[in-house]
Formats: sequence, C-alpha cells, structure tokens
Amino acid sequence: MGDFAGSSFDSELLTEKGSGIYGIVGAAIVALLIPVLLSMMVARKKKVKQRGVPVEVGGEPGYAIRNAQIPELVEVPWKGASTMAALFEQSCKSHPQDRFLGKRKLLGKDFVTASDGRKFEKLHLGDYEWQTYGEVFDRACSFASGLVNFGHNVDTRAAILAETCVEWFIAFQGCFRQSITVVTIYSSLGEDALIHSLNETQVTTLICDSKQLKKLSAVSSSLKTIKNVIYFENDGSEKDSGVSGGISNWTVSSFSEVEKLGKRSPVDPSLPSQNGVAVIMYTSGSTGLPKGVMITHGNIVATAAAIKTLIPNPGRSDVYLAYLPLAHVLELAAESIMLCAGCAIGYGSTLTMTDTSSKIKKGTKGDVSVLKPTLMAAVPAIFDRVREGVVKKVEEKGGLTKNLFNIGYKRRLAAVEGSWFGAWGLERMLWDAIVFKSVRAVLGGRIRFMICGGAPLSADSQRFINICMGAPIGQAYGLTETCAGSTFSEWDDPSVGRVGPPVPCCYIKLVSWDEGGYKTSDKPMPRGEIVVGGFNVTAGYFNNPGKTSEVYKVDERGMCWFYTGDIGQVYPDGCLEIIDRKKDIVKLQHGEYISLGKVPS
Repeated sequence: MGDFAGSSFDSELLTEKGSGIYGIVGAAIVALLIPVLLSMMVARKKKVKQRGVPVEVGGEPGYAIRNAQIPELVEVPWKGASTMAALFEQSCKSHPQDRFLGKRKLLGKDFVTASDGRKFEKLHLGDYEWQTYGEVFDRACSFASGLVNFGHNVDTRAAILAETCVEWFIAFQGCFRQSITVVTIYSSLGEDALIHSLNETQVTTLICDSKQLKKLSAVSSSLKTIKNVIYFENDGSEKDSGVSGGISNWTVSSFSEVEKLGKRSPVDPSLPSQNGVAVIMYTSGSTGLPKGVMITHGNIVATAAAIKTLIPNPGRSDVYLAYLPLAHVLELAAESIMLCAGCAIGYGSTLTMTDTSSKIKKGTKGDVSVLKPTLMAAVPAIFDRVREGVVKKVEEKGGLTKNLFNIGYKRRLAAVEGSWFGAWGLERMLWDAIVFKSVRAVLGGRIRFMICGGAPLSADSQRFINICMGAPIGQAYGLTETCAGSTFSEWDDPSVGRVGPPVPCCYIKLVSWDEGGYKTSDKPMPRGEIVVGGFNVTAGYFNNPGKTSEVYKVDERGMCWFYTGDIGQVYPDGCLEIIDRKKDIVKLQHGEYISLGKVPS
C-alpha cells in the first residue's frame, strides 16, 4: 500500500491549472466574505447523543452495553437472508439490471527503464466495464456447477489465493452455491504458512491468480491434499508454461473454462445453513504459524446487516472502491455490506489507484479518477499517508496557497469541533470551493463516507480526512474472531480517538482485570478487558480446541463471548475507547504493572 500515499499526490494535488482560485480574485472574495460570516457565527449548544446504553447480559460479571438506536440485536438484513448464499441470491434478484461488479479494461502494457537499469511495468487502462447483479449471479451459478463437473468433492474445502478482483468475488459466491467452505489466504503469505494453511484444512481445490502458479509449483511436493487448481486469467494471459512440470499431478484449468463447463452442464445447488462455516480465514499472525478462524454464514450476514444501518443511506447510487485484500476480514465485510445495500463495486489496486500511481502509464487516469467512488474503506496507514502527501504539497506551494489552505483548514476544524455555526453553511461551501475541491479530486471528488479499520486511527489523521475529503469516517473496532465490526463510530459523531458504540448485532462488555488495575467500578468511566458477544462472534479456531477454549466462552444463556485481550473504557454516551492491551502489560520485580506500549523509546 506504500505506493498509494507517496507518489500519488505529486502532480494532481492543489493545482492552479485553469481555476484561478488562488489568485487575487479569490483572496478578495475571502477578504470580503469573512467579516460577514464572522458576524453570523454563534456558539453552538452541544447536546450529547446517547449512542450506547447499559444492558443486562449473561456470562462473567462486567459492564455491558448495546447500540442505543436498535434495542434488539440484528441478525439478518431481511427475512430469509440468513446465509451468504441466500443474501447473494436475493440481492441479485432484487437488482437484476443494476450494475454490480466492475473492472477496468487493460489496453496495453509498457516497460520503463529506470536510471539503475531496472524495468518497471506501466499499464494503460480504459474505462470500467460493468456486470449487472443478474449477470454476476448467473456467473456464480455457472462456476458452482463447473466446480462439481471439474471434479471438486463438495464435502471438501476450496481455497482462494489471489489478489482482490471480480473473479475472487464470483468464485467465493459460487462455492457457497454448493455449501463449500472457502479457505482464504493472503497472496503475500510465506511458503511455510501457505503449506500449513492448505494442509491443515485439507483443501482439494485451489483457486488462484495465474502468477501464483510458480509459487505453487515450488511447494507442490509439500501439499498433501491438492488435486485441482483453477487459475484466473489476467486479462487473457495463459499460465506460465515453465511451471507445468511441478503441478503435473494436479488437474489445472482456467476460471473461464470452469465457468463454461458449468454453463453447459448445470448442477442443482446445495445451499448452506446459517451455522455452517462459510470461511476459514487465515490471519498473518505476529508470531508462529497463522491460525484459521472459522466464520459462519450467520456471522457475515449479521455483520453486513448491522453495519449497513450505520452508513448513511447506502444504495444503488453508491459506488464502492474495492482494493484492500479480500483475504482480510475488513474488505470481506465491506463488500458484503455493499452486496446487502445493492451498491456497485469497482475493483482497483493500490498500484493503479491515482493518476500518478506507480503502475499507471503517463497520461492514463487512475482508478479513482475513472470510478469516482462515493464509498471506500481504508486502513490507518493509508489515511496517514494521504495526510502526509497533502501537507507536503501545500508546503511546496507556499505563499498564498499555503496561507489560504491553513486559514480554510482552521475554520473548517472549528466547524467540525463544534465551535462555530457559520462554517457548516455558506462558509463551508466557500472553503470547499476555493481550497478543498482540488484536494478531494485525489480520491475522485465524490467520497461521502469512509470506513476505517485494522488498527487505531490517529486523531490528527481523522480530522484531516474529515476536513480535506469532506467525509465522515466510520472507525471500526473488531477482529477476525468477531467478523470485523464490533463497534463502529457513527457518521454524526465528531469526536476523535474513539471507536463508537457496539454495532447492532452484538454486545460489548468490559470485564474487570484487577491484576492490571482496570476495573468496571473505575470513575468517571468503567474500564476493563473488552469482551464481545453476539451474532458476529465466530465459531473458534480451526483444529485448535485448546486455543478456542481460552478465548471463547459460552454463557448460561447460550451466547458465545470472545475475550479480545484489549483494554477499553466506555464514555457516558456509550462509546468505546481502546486504551491498552493485556499482552503489553508486564509485572516488574517489585510487583508494579506497566504498559510496554507507554514506555518511552
């Protein structure tokens, strides 16, 4: 992801070309309007909105809360959509003619030689080509039938080892048409972890990028259960003939060939149950071999249904930019939400995202310039680098550009933080027009809501994105074990540093950790280990009952709780803040506990 935030801002950010907004006329407008606007400003009366409320639950004693807006836990988006297979089919049949999945046409490739002799690939990409919900459903059904005809035993698992793309999503949904559990693996995973993941889950069919075939060939002798390999053709390219020797014992076919096979010989679907395991998701892990988290159909559906209620009016007019790894639970959950809401999903890449991204041929538009998304997800590292890129460009411009940007930023910051009234109306439009419009063009100019997850987002970066991109950020807290979202900051919450109230499909409970000095009786806010219970709590770790029993606990009411190991505190309005981590706390010689994360370096 490093490319997206570095070189991507060099030539398109804060340009003066054809706008004249940084000239004398712009300055005169500002000088004339500011006094008028200042006279309109009044102090805003702050009314605290209750976002989470206490609730009585079972299990270990603690301080539990639920979402304040929806009293009953959300399990499904609508009646009958209790599995991913049912959600996919019903959504496709509700929006048969609406565009659904889009990817850009590859028009050509060039290679540029750097001063050190290295060659870099540059892509000439065209417009997005779209498939409707109806067309995608037909393709998934064909792929499902093709899998069976190709020889996949539906009682065994299939794995997807590929970068995010249209075919990834179709293969994923196709497997569910035959109740096949999908094992998801990062395409960047090392050889040892890849071998462990495939052997542990006894995968018989592997679906992958054509470029992964060489990696598979190198480790084929260590893969005990693989029988079939299906590869995605990258814009018509065939598999590397040089790797055929290493995979000669496997049946190998292209994705399109399997689709055609299924279209010629349809097979009746065998649909999954709500509690059936949809995905075994292998996480990279900080130490040792990765663990496989068993995510049920009910987990994914509940998460999608719950978070959909927290995004402002998602629907068929929205376009979502998909570029994060689908093997990560954040992107999987985000695309499931889009499916649930009937949105369009356009696929891109961090290497082709903007007009100056590293793999974009000069003169070719980046993904965001062509797609103009309204919704997107990102991890904090991307937001941080966006901020760094903008600040760097402003500093380089200097002079009037820098002064106007700084004034506009301070005025908009005051508005977001609730200090002034006028900046939400006429003044907001003024600053957006003369300063922030060109900044927003970096992400296509139409972003209206952003989802952030994966790690804590700094307060400075959150404010910067709010102002410069003009969009609220839904900051999510969750883990693979809780199917991504456990809490989610609401669009109208201007605070920073918090991760919002519980999503409507689960409860959040704080359990006292006396050893570390965190108690639910602490004042002014209860503190303790964060425990999650509800429909998004997954089924445990694959083939690891010992580790599962350590962190998954079923209470007397039958609800499963996941012990996160994170320490949080709950604000009076019911929002959660992450303040520590149990693993970061150590006991010193004299019995004193300290947090390693807070020790100065």
